Amino acid sequence: MLQPLIDWLYGLPFVQWLIELAPRFYRAFIEADRWKLYLQGLVVTFEITIAAIAMGLVLGLFVAMVRTAHDQQRPGRRNPLLGLVNAVCKVYTTVIRGTPMMVQILIWAFVIFKGERNKVMVGMVGMGVNAGAYISEIIRGGLMSVDPGQSEAGRSLGLGYVDTMRFIIIPQAFKNILPSMGNELVTLFKDTSLVNAIGAAEMTYYANRIGGKTYDYMPPLIGIACIYLVFVIILTWLQGRLERRLRQSDRR
Repeated sequence: MLQPLIDWLYGLPFVQWLIELAPRFYRAFIEADRWKLYLQGLVVTFEITIAAIAMGLVLGLFVAMVRTAHDQQRPGRRNPLLGLVNAVCKVYTTVIRGTPMMVQILIWAFVIFKGERNKVMVGMVGMGVNAGAYISEIIRGGLMSVDPGQSEAGRSLGLGYVDTMRFIIIPQAFKNILPSMGNELVTLFKDTSLVNAIGAAEMTYYANRIGGKTYDYMPPLIGIACIYLVFVIILTWLQGRLERRLRQSDRR
């Protein structure tokens, strides 16, 4: 009784396409243990993402605090040194945000570190510097969203600028910037594919190598696209969980 149904299913164009596709995916992922290469590339992808977000947080926090401190100076009490550092920070954010990340990575690899063979490290630096500019604006927006009276209250208690930021302003700003920071992390994770252009061995690098060996680029590229999608969904879910937990703590 099932044979006519099976014959009908086998006759469908979509099913025929899947049957033809199976050997191609086998060659791209299973044959010669090629899945291990994707796993190596995934590890490097996470390493670049973690290093870039850490570097970006350090740079971004510094730039955001400098620019916020400069903007919150009282009239007639301007600090010349702070003004100079603020100008450098503004140039940094303008240049980085105004040029493509791909171009920046190529400059880091073939101009600044042209003799460096560790392309993964170069990719980490390039993406970290790029992330710092965007994260600085995210953090600055969060800091500026906190009521200025909070800073005055901290200073009235005898806290300096750094302690006021550390204990009062930044904890409040964190909840405001969390969605944007989550988006920046997801963007960085996906943009690690750009370091393939300088020869860093991440997932896209291995997908291109395997495609070149099998003369079939579609299965490896579709495969890594699905891997990226799965981890982006996981990161988005974790971000949502954290946001809900923070909202619950506000109600208590």
